[in-house]
Amino acid sequence: MKQSEKNYKRIVVKIGSSLFCRANNTVDFSVFKNISRQVAYLVEAGREVVIVSSGAIALGMHLLRLKQRPKELKYQQAAAAVGQHFLMSQYRNLFDKNGLTCAQILLTYDDFDNRERCLNAKNTLITLLRMGVVPIVNENDTISTDEIKFGDNDTLSGRVAAFIDADLLIILSDVDGLLDRDKKVVRVVEAITPQIRSLASPTGKQACVGGMVTKLDAAKIAVDSGIPCVIANGLKLGEGIIKSVISEPQRHGTLFVSRKGLDAKKRWLAFGTKPKGNIIIDKGAQLALINKKSLLSVGVLSVEGSFEAGDVVSVTSSSADDIEIARGKVGISSRQLDKIKGTRYDKEVIHRDNIVILQ
Repeated sequence: MKQSEKNYKRIVVKIGSSLFCRANNTVDFSVFKNISRQVAYLVEAGREVVIVSSGAIALGMHLLRLKQRPKELKYQQAAAAVGQHFLMSQYRNLFDKNGLTCAQILLTYDDFDNRERCLNAKNTLITLLRMGVVPIVNENDTISTDEIKFGDNDTLSGRVAAFIDADLLIILSDVDGLLDRDKKVVRVVEAITPQIRSLASPTGKQACVGGMVTKLDAAKIAVDSGIPCVIANGLKLGEGIIKSVISEPQRHGTLFVSRKGLDAKKRWLAFGTKPKGNIIIDKGAQLALINKKSLLSVGVLSVEGSFEAGDVVSVTSSSADDIEIARGKVGISSRQLDKIKGTRYDKEVIHRDNIVILQ
């Protein structure tokens, strides 16, 4: 558990586009000033801070005078190319004034999907933190295709927090936190259940993607990695929201309580990879996985997608409404598995050391 303030040494702060992009397509630059001052205070106090910042496409829309978010990928990429430079110039100039150096880190899903590249990115981020530099992370929207996009920076922030073993993830947006049916803030979430997910809704704002749905996805990645997460309103408390969340996380938003964290390998399996296929299993195999057994071919009902030995796949159960219950690295190809499914075979489909339980 990492619930106490004294353990919040390494902090990931996600900045949503809605903090500085207004409905009339104007930009509130004071937000960048407030964020830079708060981060400077934290770094001076000995903390390490990574910023995951949205805004490239939104700022590109502002500079190009686009009133609606482009639907075609090439226009989104063009807007990102214009906006990313502008985004970084805001951070660089303001951090310079506060005596800090910042670095730009642009990532795609492939950077997490490939284990070696993931470790390289992790090492770069940690090295920057140790040098007193503030990394500014964003998705590389100018080259990301639909197949390799995260789709939102909420999810990216959760993955970054997980792979650098952060102590706290703070997601700042223009909402006060997760709201219940009576529109009151849920102060503490012990587990992200279907009932909790039913409270979320996607965003309808032109310059933004995600919404509370993706924030819950990010929170789940964090808490399953042993990292508490707070969703809070970045427009409140002026220049002190980040410091206030660190001091009293349950008071200034919704605190998602962390679970026992996964080890680095299983964390990568669970959150760093994009499954190449899906294996549907019976109830007996599901129980075996829960009891930390390997997946055997006799419990496999069907195979979806095309994958090779060594690829990461999803595992769903026929008795769990097709919800992904596990993820793992397979020992045989989809072609071979399709031939031996439902029969006894002398080799594990997925060895227990290469499986992570998600549900």
